[in-house]
Amino acid sequence: MFGLEALDLARIQFAFTISFHILFPAITIGLASYLAVLEGLWLKTHDDTYRDLYHFWSKIFAVNFGMGVVSGLVMAYQFGTNWSRFSDFAGSVTGPLLTYEVLTAFFLEAGFLGVMLFGWNKVGRGLHFFATVMVAIGTLISTFWILASNSWMQTPQGFEIVNGQVIPTDWLAVIFNPSFPYRLMHMATAAFVATAFFVGSSAAWHLLRGRDNPAIRKMLSMAMWMALIVAPIQAVIGDFHGLNTLEHQPAKIAAIEGHWENVGNEATPLILFGWPDMKEEKTRFAVEIPYLGSLILTHSLDKQVPALKEFPPEDRPNSTIVFWSFRIMVGLGMLMIFTGLWSLWLRTRDTLYTSRPFLYLALWMGPSGLIALLAGWFTTEIGRQPWVVYGLMRTADASSNHSFMQMSITLILFVVVYFALFGAGLGYMMRLVRKGPKIDEGKETNDGGPGQKRTPARPFSAADDDHIDADHSLTKEI
Repeated sequence: MFGLEALDLARIQFAFTISFHILFPAITIGLASYLAVLEGLWLKTHDDTYRDLYHFWSKIFAVNFGMGVVSGLVMAYQFGTNWSRFSDFAGSVTGPLLTYEVLTAFFLEAGFLGVMLFGWNKVGRGLHFFATVMVAIGTLISTFWILASNSWMQTPQGFEIVNGQVIPTDWLAVIFNPSFPYRLMHMATAAFVATAFFVGSSAAWHLLRGRDNPAIRKMLSMAMWMALIVAPIQAVIGDFHGLNTLEHQPAKIAAIEGHWENVGNEATPLILFGWPDMKEEKTRFAVEIPYLGSLILTHSLDKQVPALKEFPPEDRPNSTIVFWSFRIMVGLGMLMIFTGLWSLWLRTRDTLYTSRPFLYLALWMGPSGLIALLAGWFTTEIGRQPWVVYGLMRTADASSNHSFMQMSITLILFVVVYFALFGAGLGYMMRLVRKGPKIDEGKETNDGGPGQKRTPARPFSAADDDHIDADHSLTKEI
C-alpha cells in the first residue's frame, strides 16, 4: 500500500511514538528547572508571586511528567519488539546506558518527586526546595544518558565487534563520543527555550484576555528574558554542532544543504530554498547565495562542502525531508531571537505587557520551541539514514521480521490510542493553563491536607470545570 513495506511502517511507528514522547520530556526538563528557580526566588525575596507561580506550574509539571513516563515506556518496548536485531547487535551498549538512566535519574526523580508535589507545608522549606532542585537535576541526568545513547549511534566509538555483536571496550569513549557534548547542550538548551515560549505564550493569552496581575506579568517577563538570552546561545551551539556533524557525518550535511556537486574549486553557495530531487540528483528551484555555504560550514570563503554525489546513492540520506526540516528549525530559531529582541525594546518603553501585536506574537510562538525541537530531531535522525548505527548497521538490517499486516495493525492501534490518551492529557493541561495562577493559591491556610482544591498534593484536581469559561479556549483565541 502506497509503496510501503513493513520496514517503512516500523520506521513510521517509531517516528510517531517518539514525536509524541519527546514533547513531554522537553517541557519536563524546562519546567523542573523553572520551578526550582521560582521556589529559590520565593525563599530569597519572600515575594508571594513566585510562590503562586510555583504552585500553578507544579500542577502542569505533574501532568506532563506522568505523560512523559507513560510514553517513554512504549519507546523502551519497541527496541525489543520492532527492532530486535538492533538490540541483539548493539544492546550491550544501549542497554547499560538506559539502565544507568534508571539507576541515577529516574530513581532520583521518583524519590524526590513525592516530596516536591505532596510535601508543601509537610516538610521544611529548605527540604522542599532541595527536593525540587533534585527533581530538576534528575531531568538533566536523564537527558545526559539518553543523549549519550543516541549520540553513540550517531558517532560510535569505544567498542569492538565480536561474533556480530558490539562489545564495549572503553565506557568513557562510548559515553563521551565525538558528537555527545554538542547534542547534549543542543537538546538541553532546546528544552529551556521551548519551555520559555510555552510559559510566555500562556502569559500572553491571559494578558490578551484582560487578566493582568503581578503573577501573569512575572511569567511573561521571565519567559522573555530566557528567550532573549538563551535563543542566541542556542544558535551558537547549533553552529558548533554543525561543524561537528560536517566532520563525522558529511553526507548528512550535504543532504541538509541540498548540495549535489562541487564545481571546480568554487566555494559552496548556500541554498536558501529549493526542492531536492533524489531521483534527478539536483535541487530544483534553488535560491542560492554565493560563498555563504562555505562561510557558514567551514568558516572560510574558499573551502568546499562535501556534495551528495560524492557518496553512493544507497548511502545518501533523504535530502528532500532533512533540507526542509532543518530550515523549519532554523527559521523558528530566528523568530525566537527576534521575539526576544522585540521584548527587550518594549521593556525600555514600558509597553511589554500592553503591546497587543507583541502579545499576539508571543501567543502564536507558544508551540514554536516544540515544533523546532521536532524538526531538529527529524533532521538528525533521518539525516543518519540509511544507518541505525552510523557506518556499522543499516536500518534495513535492524528491524524485526514482522509482516506488513502486523505492522499495519500495530501502527493503527498506536495512532488511535495515542491521540485518545495523550490528546486527553494535553487537553487537560491546556485547561490548567487557561485557569492561570491564583494570587492566593499559595497561602499557608489553604495549601495542604486532603481535599483542598489548591493543594499541590493533588495536582490532578486542579482544573475545576466550574471555573473555566468554555468560550475562553486557546483554540478560539488562535
